[in-house]
Amino acid sequence: MTSLTHLTLEVADLTAAETFYAASGLGAHVRLRAASDEPSDGFRGFSVSLTVERPADVRALVEAAVDAGATVLKPATKSFWGYGGVVRAPDGTIWKFASSEKKDTGPATGRVDRVVLLLGTTDMTATREFYVGQGLTVAKSFGRKYVEFAGSETPGGSESSGSGVTLALYPRKGLAKDVGVPVDGSGAHRIVLGGSGDGSFTDPDGFAWEPAALTTPR
Repeated sequence: MTSLTHLTLEVADLTAAETFYAASGLGAHVRLRAASDEPSDGFRGFSVSLTVERPADVRALVEAAVDAGATVLKPATKSFWGYGGVVRAPDGTIWKFASSEKKDTGPATGRVDRVVLLLGTTDMTATREFYVGQGLTVAKSFGRKYVEFAGSETPGGSESSGSGVTLALYPRKGLAKDVGVPVDGSGAHRIVLGGSGDGSFTDPDGFAWEPAALTTPR
């Protein structure tokens, strides 16, 4: 595996999830399939972040998600780093929308600059070394606080059908705090990472990867 190409969410109610992701506009960034019977409780250890150009884009994404049935975890607002908001989809997936701009500079553009999958890890060093061993290249690193890998991202790719996802690591406790949920959680992550290589594997925190060829878009 050398890059993260797409994300597949495993959902308990496939029909309901398809309806939500179509109505919210977030379906362009993920694939869906029915979940197994394995239980999943509390924080699943990851979030999907969409980086956009303007605060108006953040508000538009939050509003569309809420109108489709999502729950607000953090309302769209300014912060020291920019402007952002967090929602939880009906299937449990946490979505964060963020812009580096703090001031309104115009209407929403409708574009998504980057899709970033943030994995909460219990041992940043070990997980980083694991992914380097799988062939990924570190693009940014802030010690044990944040690691980002180079990948096949597609800037401006709101029509990318889930392709071009940036993989990043964050301490599990810090990630839970960032998205506004308790850190406790157990069971299935309910996400599978599609990779550009030929093999399947599971990382130190239990996140499963499979070759892109095994996942049929839906």
